[in-house]
Amino acid sequence: QVQLVESGGGLVQAGGSLRLSCAASGRTFSRYAMGWFRQAPGKEREFVAVISESGGLTRYSDSVKGRFTISRDNAKNMVFLQMNSLKPEDTAVYYCVADLSAVRLRIATPDYWGQGTQVTVSS
Repeated sequence: QVQLVESGGGLVQAGGSLRLSCAASGRTFSRYAMGWFRQAPGKEREFVAVISESGGLTRYSDSVKGRFTISRDNAKNMVFLQMNSLKPEDTAVYYCVADLSAVRLRIATPDYWGQGTQVTVSS
């Protein structure tokens, strides 16, 4: 069982930056691929980024590639999403997710979800 708690969301102007954090419970954090999804009002939930168990591999959606960076600290059971050059279309609730499979995390529904943190980008 993994419990995830996000923080770091807020209101920022277009072109600005935010860093989301996710604290994970459990002693087996390093066994899990971690990632971020988001859901904008009236839209379906979408994949944003995934990082492998060791942190050696990352993947991003085309909409955030080059602007967002996912990272993790296995010693502290933390995962981060650095978001730069933010756009109004990045406005959404961002969810931290975990799954034993990085592939399943990216293309299906991850097993574990946080409660979400709101990111609002004003134009």
